[in-house]
Amino acid sequence: MSMKDYSEKRDFYRMQVDSEIQITDSQGRSFSALCKDLSGTGMQLFVSEAIEEGAELHTLMPSTNDQFPPFETVSTVVRCTADGDGYLLGTSITKVKR
Repeated sequence: MSMKDYSEKRDFYRMQVDSEIQITDSQGRSFSALCKDLSGTGMQLFVSEAIEEGAELHTLMPSTNDQFPPFETVSTVVRCTADGDGYLLGTSITKVKR
């Protein structure tokens, strides 16, 4: 029996990050977004336009420390919900590039 007594029963904890992230979609369009949280398997992103579920995104989060490289992934959109003046994307990280 698992001893996970915290409210979120995930294999990876979510880290609140609120960091700018660059996104490139499968059509080659690039735009900025806000990474709201990050876990070992996914990210929550705030974007200005809806992106369909199943879309593949390339993401690049700049590093704020010269000792660490930027965080670059290939991710798949698993959820897109309206939120105020934008949309919250739930993404699944399929590959960490660096």
